[in-house]
Amino acid sequence: MELYEKTLNERYAYHGRIINLRVDDVELPDGRRSDREIIEHNGGVCVVPLDNDGNIYCVRQFRSPYKEVLLEIPAGKRDGDEDPLTCGVRELKEEVGASAKNIVPLGKLYPTPGYCAEIIWMYLATDLSFSEQQLDDGEFLNVEKISLEKAVDMILSGEITDAKTQTAVLKVKLMKDKGLC
Repeated sequence: MELYEKTLNERYAYHGRIINLRVDDVELPDGRRSDREIIEHNGGVCVVPLDNDGNIYCVRQFRSPYKEVLLEIPAGKRDGDEDPLTCGVRELKEEVGASAKNIVPLGKLYPTPGYCAEIIWMYLATDLSFSEQQLDDGEFLNVEKISLEKAVDMILSGEITDAKTQTAVLKVKLMKDKGLC
């Protein structure tokens, strides 16, 4: 069966600073019509900073949609059409105060493909050096050093709930187990 939908019309319901909301009129594979509510987002980047001792650096910060403080790897949104790698280098420096001699792409993640067009590019950063954080105005977070093994356990126990952190950390763990990093 053909699975592609044909977009017949796009209309915007909201234009915001971080997201836009678009409603698409589509033709389904069987010829019927339907609406698709789409959140547009510039996308973002996340980075797993891994030191020589097998520790990763995470951040704890309040996340308004959940009214919770979450433990995550350093991450942030792209500025316009910013190159994902450039964004990752910037976010690593801003949030953790780290620079990396080696950055390896881990692929991209579609966090909520049912209604959001956001793409998150994932990276592994190694051979780290540290200086001062350069947090954005109004950004508040705490940095925590956690062993990669403990982070995996925290994912499996449900203590780390953030999707990008789960995916990127588990990828790094598998790569490490296979001698790829």
